[in-house]
Amino acid sequence: MQKILSWIPQLLGGAKITILLTLCSVSAGLVISLFLAFGELSKSKFLAFLCRSYVFFFRGTPLLMQLYFVYFGLPMISRSLTINNRFFAAWIAFSLNTAAYLTEIIRAALQSIDKGQFEASKALGMSYFQTMRLIIIPQSIRRLIPPVGNEFIMILKDASLVSLIALADITKVTRSIQSSTASSLVYIPAMILYLIITAIFTLVFHLMEKKHSVYE
Repeated sequence: MQKILSWIPQLLGGAKITILLTLCSVSAGLVISLFLAFGELSKSKFLAFLCRSYVFFFRGTPLLMQLYFVYFGLPMISRSLTINNRFFAAWIAFSLNTAAYLTEIIRAALQSIDKGQFEASKALGMSYFQTMRLIIIPQSIRRLIPPVGNEFIMILKDASLVSLIALADITKVTRSIQSSTASSLVYIPAMILYLIITAIFTLVFHLMEKKHSVYE
């Protein structure tokens, strides 16, 4: 037990990286996905095609390959594209990947709102952007929370991939401890830590969903 307790500080240090990367990636992904979702719904066929192509590419290729390309591949194209900061490289790859999945979530939520509300808004003299900001988006929020929460948890667990570029997340720290101590017991507190973090954020999203359900 004492041995396991001695590993906790290092694992908590890795947990900070895991949580921070997830929060930053999902936040950036949400911003990007808003533009992509509106682009997909745009009347411009060319813009819609570009946005759909982006989504198709990042959903159709493995996140690990995207991470490797950002960190190892870009420097092969040009030295000016070299990203020495591992966290920054992981953030870029995860944000771009997350944006693709969130785009489809947001698009589906927006399209789920009754079209009659658009017509009613036009009859009241509201512009498209006023309709989206005041009518459509507020109603879409509750429908967005569960799938966005699921995507957040998926990214939280997929963050373990960054250990392959030597970023010291929970998984990398766990492997380092296991390698230096030759004890596989370290996987027990590591998995428990993942469960605790997942449970906390699952609760947060549940509370958010419950709160916004009052307004629907």
